[in-house]
Amino acid sequence: MTKNLKIAVLGGGCFWCTESVFKMLKGVESVLPGYAGGDSTKQPSYEQISSGTTGHAEVIEITYDPSKVTFENLLTVFFASHDPTTLNRQGADVGTQYRSVIFYTDEEQKKSAENFIAELNASSKEGKSIVTEIAPLEKFFPAESYHVDYYARNKDQPYCELVINPKLQKVQEKFADLLKENENSQK
Repeated sequence: MTKNLKIAVLGGGCFWCTESVFKMLKGVESVLPGYAGGDSTKQPSYEQISSGTTGHAEVIEITYDPSKVTFENLLTVFFASHDPTTLNRQGADVGTQYRSVIFYTDEEQKKSAENFIAELNASSKEGKSIVTEIAPLEKFFPAESYHVDYYARNKDQPYCELVINPKLQKVQEKFADLLKENENSQK
């Protein structure tokens, strides 16, 4: 039996954080950190992306089973696990490579993202507008292998303890119904 898997590409700051968050969700088959949205047609390096001059964002490519988790579920977790009201910044990570962005793969994703953002803006009590970019996915470039499963391999690193752990705890508390069973640790 072949699964009807779909792809979502999201950028919400450092891909070490977003990869860790989305790996916890049921229906998510795989999460791959990478780069998208830049001008280059050849594989950029982390160093080039970090310079902020390529136009690429740090993103994750999520392969998911829509019969187990919807694109709207992914958007709910996405918007709750980063600050979509800050332009080109997530915490101490500053630059266009850390922008909040949704790279849609079809018109259905585009419309869902636009509607989701419109609802968030309409319900905002703080009055801050969502600055998340919505753009077509032209090319996804996988990140270097040392970025894959970074959190799982480096849980004791200060960045993981101070930045990623609180995000994971927040998602575990707010979205318990969307988590894989027995998901207390990363794969």
